[in-house]
Amino acid sequence: MRGAPAPAWPAAPRSPRRPRRFPEKPPARTGQTKHPRHPGFWKMLAVATCVALLGCLQAQKLQGHVSVILLGATGDLARKYLWQGLFQLYLDEAGKGHSFSFHGAALTATKQGQEFMAKVLESLSCPEDVAPSRCAELKDQFRRLSQYRQLKTSEDYVALSEGVEALVRQEGGREAGRLFYFSVPPFAYADIARNINSSCRPGPGAWLRVVLEKPFGHDHLSAQQLATELGSFFQEEEMYRVDHYLGKQAVAQILPFRDQNRKALDGLWNRHHVERVEIVMKETVDAEGVCSLCLQPEGKERRRAGQAAGDLLAPRGLQPAQSRVYQGDFLLIPTASGALGVNVHPSSNQKDKASSLPKEVARAVVPAVPSVSRFGFILMSGKALDERVGYVRILFKNRAFCAQSEKDWVTAQSPCLPQQIIFYIGHGELGTPAVLVSRSLFKPTLPSRSWKEVEGRPGLRLFGRPLSDYYAYSPVRERDAYSILISHIFHGRKDSFVTTENLLASWVFWTPLLDSLAREVPRLYPGGAENGHLLDFEFAGGQLAFCQQQVEQLVLGPGSAPMPSDFQVLRATYRESPLVTAWPEELIAKLASDIEATAVQAVRRFGQFHLALSGGSSPIVLFQQLATGHYGFPWAHTHLWLVDERCVPLWDPESNFQGLQTHLLQHVRVPYYNVHPMPVHLHQRLCAEQDRGAQAYAEQISALVTNSSFDLVLLGMGPDGHTASLFPQSPAGLDGEQLVVLTESPSKPYHRMSLSLPLINRARKVVVLVMGRLKRDITMLVSRVGHEPKKWPISGVLPGSGQLVWYMDYEAFLG
Repeated sequence: MRGAPAPAWPAAPRSPRRPRRFPEKPPARTGQTKHPRHPGFWKMLAVATCVALLGCLQAQKLQGHVSVILLGATGDLARKYLWQGLFQLYLDEAGKGHSFSFHGAALTATKQGQEFMAKVLESLSCPEDVAPSRCAELKDQFRRLSQYRQLKTSEDYVALSEGVEALVRQEGGREAGRLFYFSVPPFAYADIARNINSSCRPGPGAWLRVVLEKPFGHDHLSAQQLATELGSFFQEEEMYRVDHYLGKQAVAQILPFRDQNRKALDGLWNRHHVERVEIVMKETVDAEGVCSLCLQPEGKERRRAGQAAGDLLAPRGLQPAQSRVYQGDFLLIPTASGALGVNVHPSSNQKDKASSLPKEVARAVVPAVPSVSRFGFILMSGKALDERVGYVRILFKNRAFCAQSEKDWVTAQSPCLPQQIIFYIGHGELGTPAVLVSRSLFKPTLPSRSWKEVEGRPGLRLFGRPLSDYYAYSPVRERDAYSILISHIFHGRKDSFVTTENLLASWVFWTPLLDSLAREVPRLYPGGAENGHLLDFEFAGGQLAFCQQQVEQLVLGPGSAPMPSDFQVLRATYRESPLVTAWPEELIAKLASDIEATAVQAVRRFGQFHLALSGGSSPIVLFQQLATGHYGFPWAHTHLWLVDERCVPLWDPESNFQGLQTHLLQHVRVPYYNVHPMPVHLHQRLCAEQDRGAQAYAEQISALVTNSSFDLVLLGMGPDGHTASLFPQSPAGLDGEQLVVLTESPSKPYHRMSLSLPLINRARKVVVLVMGRLKRDITMLVSRVGHEPKKWPISGVLPGSGQLVWYMDYEAFLG
């Protein structure tokens, strides 16, 4: 394609020359009531009307130029699906008012990229109803509109934008929009997004749409970081996150089916009649897992039942602590009240992948809906199984008993027949998308323009019954999911795509559950048909269990060896109190989990949890961990207090409260009346003795905290041995009756407010967090000294009837 001429556009009507302006009609004489008698008047009026209508129609047709840029154009996804999807877009939209250009872009060198594109474009296919000669013509047009370019530097993006603008000028029209499809790994998103935003945005009046492929992060934190990064370059309405299962025709029919058959379903779609729901994605290959999700329209959503994606309902009821979950490198089977997993190592070359697979193998959402929450949802995504098939199956309870033998059930449409609704996503024995409803249930209504009844296929059995047992419907025209989604993107339809809000909501649910699998012992299976009954399980009373138990291994098998993380958290003693030490990431994770456990226990016993937090830099990572990784934390029953505060306005960047607000409070739901900042700024003065701010804070503590005993106090340790804002040079607060004191710091800002040492020592639990190599010397020194708070205030921390626990990273502890 080197040196190829500029793309020639498909034959589309050109703008006619501007019509000659007719002279204006002279103003009517006063009192004139009849039309002029000029013989050519009516002819001129007709011509003017026709010209005006033609101009309107022409304006509608010439809607501008659309540029589609496929990033990662030489990749596997592009070869298998995306180029065909773009070709289908051209077939659907050519001649409807837009002109197009298609740009394949990648890091691949120009010559190799052009050769790859030539092969892919040659392999494109047309729908069956397109004649071969017409198909060849359309493919030739699409090839002439497509070109490859290497995108590697910021200058390449500038050149791309200039090339698009040149094509628009050559066409003599205007630019309607640009569509960038990111078929690249997520680590490349930021650089590409930055270049698009700075160099490749279309001009005013034209739209920009960017399409993002899975995976959208590997846990909640990474997904949040990616979303924040992309959000700095693109607006939410410009981003389209693709999960291609949302483009599957059977999946897209679920909500419309609910709406179109509401009369029949309203009495059935509840816990009294539904036995369970199975959402199954089985694969024969042993690659990355697929996604499945469950949707239900409720309330206002019923009016939007045609939107296949709908709104993800808040996933509740499946928590790591409440579920029995087994790790499965290739198969994960969770339910609303428990989960079950199995593992496969079909060959030795898979063993090195085991550690990275669990977060990739299965993603699903279990909704907690009052009308259905008392029956089971079984969601299964598995690899290396006996067949490739996907379906959503609703099984209804059946208490009927029939005196007739089973051979008479079908003809009589007996109530003893299984009663189920199946949204058959594809593949399997049927081989096509379909909607199946048991004849013993009801005859469904589906849109006749897009769905037709399936012809009889003698001998075919689905879920243990012949096809004749079902009312079966398949699409009139079967379409690839990517073709459907690309069409939706072109038309600006967002209902089949994952929003940022829903993406983060799903990771909020799955991250703790997936993290809980890290130390589960997996069940091995050979893969394929050899699995036999090894993976069969039963679901009863809200519990899952394997039907066939495995023989216990007396010798550790492949993948069963302890993980490195098992040895990273060490327990010892420091100053005769418990010591937890680890690398920083594991230390913070352990501390956050321990705080959550303390909070849950306090709320269970007393109904409230009173937590006092220190400021400074060390707690920031802890705040972030609590905000993003602990969704079971009882924030609604938590009171947050400050251990100390700098005498600056609360909105000042140096304010401890401002750090707490930035890194924790704005991310969690704590009632505002449960947040207690220190009153350092009263009457437009900072820490003035006459304002009695310290006494006011002490009175607030006495009024709200039983016996003024915090459930947990988080402290740090400074390089001079200070803790909170209790300093060696300032004896205030080291003893006496005061609960809250004003102190002096040796560094700016000099004035501080702090909880006193006697108040800290009333706490039920005190945690001291020490991190960083700079703390090594003071850590060694304090380990040897006795009770000398005037020299080293931290040495005076010893709860009278509570517990003291030290958390140190290896650099602070070992240097």
